Amino acid sequence: MTDPIADMLSRIKNGLNTRAEIVDVPHSNIKEKLAQIIKSEGYLAKAETLSKMGKKYLRLRLKYGAAKQSVIENLKRVSKPGRRVYCDVKSIPRVQGGFGVVIISTSRGIMTGASARSQKLGGEILCYVW
Repeated sequence: MTDPIADMLSRIKNGLNTRAEIVDVPHSNIKEKLAQIIKSEGYLAKAETLSKMGKKYLRLRLKYGAAKQSVIENLKRVSKPGRRVYCDVKSIPRVQGGFGVVIISTSRGIMTGASARSQKLGGEILCYVW
């Protein structure tokens, strides 16, 4: 697998398309931090790290609204292994006019675009969630 973050986002999208309640993703520290941020922004119901036969994985509980309507409308991977996308603090994008979240990898860790703006940090744009 060349892009594990894109794999995680694809698994979430596929789970949403099938109206699944739970999605399991292989564990890594970056994916765990991404899941925590997405959960803290209100797009996931629960994100926990589990272990089975010595292998760690993330169990993500997807969040749905009324009439089984998904809270997440879309996820988009921005920076890819073949094309890295960086931005400074002045050019951090606003997703869907401020209704979405941009997740950035900075020198102080992975965070949302809003917290990167408040700390005056730029970095690599990982993905958009809206």
